[in-house]
Amino acid sequence: MADQEEDFSSLPFSDRFVNKNWKVRKQAYEDAAKEFEKTPDESHPVFKPFLQDSSLWKAAVADSNVAAQQDAITALCAFLKYGGTQACLRTRNHTISSIVEKGLPSTKAGTKQSSLEALLLYVELDKADPIIEEVLPILANKQPKIVAATLAALTAVIHAFGVKICDPKPVLKALPKVFGHADKNVRAEASNLAVELYRWLREAMKTLFWGELKPVQQQDLEKMFEAVKQEPSPKQERLLRSQQAVVAAASSQGDEEDGAEGEDDEAEELAEIDTFDLAEPVDVYGNIPKDFQESLASTKWKDRKDALDAFFAIANVDRIKDGPFDEVIQIFAKSMKDANVAVVTVAANCIDVLAKGLRKSFAKYRSRLMAPIMERLKEKKQQVADALGQALDSVFASTSLSDCLEDILEFLKHKNPQVKFETLKFLIRCLKNTRQVPSKPETKAIADTAIKLFTESSEATRSGGAEILGTLMKIMGERPMNPYLEGLDDIRKTKIKEYFDTAEVKAKDKPKPVAAPPKAAPPAQKKAMNKKPPAGLKKPTQRASTPQPEEPVSLQPRPTTGRSIPSKLGGLPKPGLAGPSAGMKLQKKMTGPGGAAPPYLPSPKRSVTSPAYEDETGPAPKLGRGLAGRPLGKPAPAPSESSAPAPPPGMTAAERAELEELRSEKDRFQHSNEDLRADKSKLTSQIHELRNQNAQLIEDHTRDVLSIKAKETQLVRARSDAESAEQTVAKQTREIERLKRELNRTVRAGSPTRSPSTNNGGTDHHIYRDSSFSSNGTAAQTSGAERYNSAMSNSREVGYQRARNYMHSPSEEKENGGLEGEVSKEGTLMVSNESDGGRDGETERDAADGNGPSRERGVKDPQWQKAHEVTIKLKARIEQMKAKQGLSRPA
Repeated sequence: MADQEEDFSSLPFSDRFVNKNWKVRKQAYEDAAKEFEKTPDESHPVFKPFLQDSSLWKAAVADSNVAAQQDAITALCAFLKYGGTQACLRTRNHTISSIVEKGLPSTKAGTKQSSLEALLLYVELDKADPIIEEVLPILANKQPKIVAATLAALTAVIHAFGVKICDPKPVLKALPKVFGHADKNVRAEASNLAVELYRWLREAMKTLFWGELKPVQQQDLEKMFEAVKQEPSPKQERLLRSQQAVVAAASSQGDEEDGAEGEDDEAEELAEIDTFDLAEPVDVYGNIPKDFQESLASTKWKDRKDALDAFFAIANVDRIKDGPFDEVIQIFAKSMKDANVAVVTVAANCIDVLAKGLRKSFAKYRSRLMAPIMERLKEKKQQVADALGQALDSVFASTSLSDCLEDILEFLKHKNPQVKFETLKFLIRCLKNTRQVPSKPETKAIADTAIKLFTESSEATRSGGAEILGTLMKIMGERPMNPYLEGLDDIRKTKIKEYFDTAEVKAKDKPKPVAAPPKAAPPAQKKAMNKKPPAGLKKPTQRASTPQPEEPVSLQPRPTTGRSIPSKLGGLPKPGLAGPSAGMKLQKKMTGPGGAAPPYLPSPKRSVTSPAYEDETGPAPKLGRGLAGRPLGKPAPAPSESSAPAPPPGMTAAERAELEELRSEKDRFQHSNEDLRADKSKLTSQIHELRNQNAQLIEDHTRDVLSIKAKETQLVRARSDAESAEQTVAKQTREIERLKRELNRTVRAGSPTRSPSTNNGGTDHHIYRDSSFSSNGTAAQTSGAERYNSAMSNSREVGYQRARNYMHSPSEEKENGGLEGEVSKEGTLMVSNESDGGRDGETERDAADGNGPSRERGVKDPQWQKAHEVTIKLKARIEQMKAKQGLSRPA
């Protein structure tokens, strides 16, 4: 047995790992783990057999012997720990399933712990997605203990690395199935996994699986979630190898504190994961109704609103698949100008959900929508203003502060106070929610605009300006903001300080700590400058004692030339301060040697080219005479001479000329850039003014059109009234003519019986007869009177019959409406007396002359009385009609 053991130990690991004797395999696993721990790095030869034949580990972790299996998994952990990324990538496809199915459900605690550690190492060495993809299918295993162990392993992996490393979506999709498992242990582990996911995702996780759970399970989970809600935001407990390398590099540079702050910031970002990161994209563009554009072009506001409501119902999802929404965006921009506020509100809600669903993909549409939305902020209804503000916030979330700042600052100058105030509130929200620290030009623009708001008449606007400065100070710090607050009074400074204390921002002001490393370079430069002046003081003695060959060796020309570039305005003290402007690289080359020996080493090399400059710049030694030997007239040649020797240490004359050209080009480009910016701002202001004028003209035109339409409506109504009045007048005129004709016809019918020529002559003759009238004529007159009376009685009967027919005609009944009964008998008798007074007189005179029978017939005849009554009634009605129409009675 001893010989066999010695022989086995001398065999390579590849043979011992597959030996039939479990003791040999167990010893091989232990020896391999020890060898892995002794290796200095990942390239040690002991790893090669296992990297070349990764299947060795597949059989090892699934060893049939429990004791050997424990040692095999322990050896695998050592192999992964010391073998590095290649050990992970080469073996994970062969070992994950065996570890989960054989190691995690093991009855030995050591095997379970080693198996879980192996899974964590696989995640640590690369990433979690391949491991989770290998583990999730095992949830469908028929053995409940394997499913429960798998869920526990997933919980441990997510607890250690967090959801930023481990994608939670595949796990969340698999939860409903395991919650419906028949085994209670599986359901319990599923609940633990859901609670762990809730620690990281909060309410965002419910969108993917909550609706598929039973109500009882939802209630149980809610109770478990209540305990988690009180806990602080979780942090990543175990770092990946890549993250460990970053932390190590940061610690080596002395930035351990910054690294810790970075980790805290990452933890905060992890806590803000929302449903957008977990949801699947929905194709909203393909579900838009075909008549969407036609409905929005309708003249009825109800149709436009219904179309927008339909789009809102489609787009109100957690995540939207990107598509060509250009036409839809154009329609929304047009809807912002709609006259109906309900349409504007729904359009703003549609923009809100579309921006939230597209996120960064919505940034390309910002320029089309932001200006119309902010222009519509003039609405005073709070419901409309809230919808527009929410839409602006969603648009801002898809872009950045730099993209939106220009439009915001322009609308802060708007003439409408409501637009200015709502834009002010929007800027404050942007500063609080942005994660991008404003640049110095942006900070200056914001601060200047906020200070101008202090001159507004509205107290709310002035307070908004103070809040802007306080929030900006929270982001940038108090010191950078002090220059902008110098001209303000103490009251406003106190108010700004109050907003500064209460403001909550998300921006990370990291540029300030980063600026510390460059400060380490200036001290080195200052030391070099402090060393060089003493050398400059000594070098006059060297120049006096030595010839020209020592001039290029000396360090005096280097500091003077390096400093003399900006020294054209003054003496030597100023160049020392302005030296960094000549370029950091030149200064590093000048101060790099540090000691006196290194400058002497390159100086002989440069002496080959330096004589040309020395010959050209003969007065150069005059620079070393000291401060007392410089008259006022000589600094002019000194800068030119000193500026010429500047390039020799690092560049030739051609390079120097090219450098000067580049600097001049840079200046030209800067000036042109400033001019273009000024032109752009001017054009932008002109555009906004023209837009405002156009909007005013449109409003005036609309008002004029409405007034014209109102006048036209009034004119049409007046015309219709005039026509109806004319018709009424014509009708009344015709009626009057008809009544006149009837009256004439009635009068004409009765006139022959009253006025025959013979009777008139006889009556006149009888009235005016003389006393000499003979008695013979009396008989003749009597016989004529009898004929007259008989004719009169016949004519009266005919007139009475005609009058009765006329009185009972339908038209007369309609027109007079029963006026017939209104005429009193007294009035009738009065009219009859007036109209027939002459006849009664004639009758009485005839009776006096001896014609008594004719008088009795004229008075007592009932037909005669009826005819008179009818005639009188007609005359009364005619007079009433004339009085109503305003007609005068004919003479």
